[in-house]
Amino acid sequence: MSRPSAVVISPEAPYPMHGGGAIRTASLLQYLAPRFDVDLILFRQSGDTDPALSLPYNDESHRLAALNTFTVTLPFHSRRTLAWLARNGQRWLLGTPPLLHRFSGQDREIASFLAGRHYDLGLIEHFWCAPYVAQLEPACGRMVLDLHNVESELHASCARSGSWPLAVAHSRFEHAYVREEMRWLPRFSHLLVASEEDGRRVRNLAPETPVTVYRNALPLVPLPAAVEEPVIAFSGNFEYHPNIQAVRFLVKDIWPRLAARFPDLKLRLIGKNPGAVQADLRGAPRVETTGPVDDAVAELARAQVAIVPLLSGSGTRLKILEAWAAARPVVATSLGAEGLGVRPGIDIVIADTAEVFAESVSEMLGSRERRRRIGCAGRHTYEEAYTWETVWQSLPGNLFL
Repeated sequence: MSRPSAVVISPEAPYPMHGGGAIRTASLLQYLAPRFDVDLILFRQSGDTDPALSLPYNDESHRLAALNTFTVTLPFHSRRTLAWLARNGQRWLLGTPPLLHRFSGQDREIASFLAGRHYDLGLIEHFWCAPYVAQLEPACGRMVLDLHNVESELHASCARSGSWPLAVAHSRFEHAYVREEMRWLPRFSHLLVASEEDGRRVRNLAPETPVTVYRNALPLVPLPAAVEEPVIAFSGNFEYHPNIQAVRFLVKDIWPRLAARFPDLKLRLIGKNPGAVQADLRGAPRVETTGPVDDAVAELARAQVAIVPLLSGSGTRLKILEAWAAARPVVATSLGAEGLGVRPGIDIVIADTAEVFAESVSEMLGSRERRRRIGCAGRHTYEEAYTWETVWQSLPGNLFL
């Protein structure tokens, strides 16, 4: 008896698993691979290596070797400042959401790949590719959209916490995304979201479409063996606007208080695209950037405290799960911890102003026992509720069939 078939379309390469988006997509691929024959449609920027070459074909993940992949190459987009401003200025004038626009226009290529094929399931990762439901729908018995974020809420939070003129731009994109979400979400058989909060937002946008909370999670990894360094660490993709905004808040309002109080302490930014925040780091003492790392959990395990000073965003933060997996104590804003069901004072410390944030980190740095207790509680929360194997159990049995 043949297995059911699925086609998955993802704007982000799931491997290597650098960043929350890649990890979430990889978790669903690993769930589907032993149950479905999977075709995978990926995108790459012009000039980049084919992301299909990064799929893991080792013994542990040999199931992914059976994936049939198709890569769509996007038109070249200059990353120079003037070109970026021109593109996004035009998008603002037209009311076109940036990432939705960036991944659009590949209808013919995708339709050509799908010609003559039939699948039991079509799964689209990220709302950015939701309009491709028009191409996938005729070839698929069931369509599921995995919303890593609610894009309208992401831009709304950026508008609320930002300053002019970016706040105005985010507000316009928020309304544009609401329009597009109300248009495309009802086209799907089922929607996946990362948190109950995002579930409520999506139900308001598409009240007739079933929604399931599929939590962000990590593979179960052993506790890293690492020696604490006099470091506080913030991890993420530093080209992502909420992380840029968090770095500015951190360097301007939080880090000066800590740097003055702890002369040997270092601030370490862990993750890709550190160049996007270099201008904000200029003049800040004892700040290090790592660039992309192979193992964010191991890197975080070297720090005394993991910090998440986010002021905007949607979904849930993989950076907190990585710190928990490393048994590192976390200090975060309420928004940074949203959707994770945290227990303040037990597995995390919540601080929403610069003064309270700096004081909370200071208290953590001053007590090895407090760091150990909160870090161990975070590790327990991760093992109990945020591994791939655990969240797979939350998927309804009939979701993909």
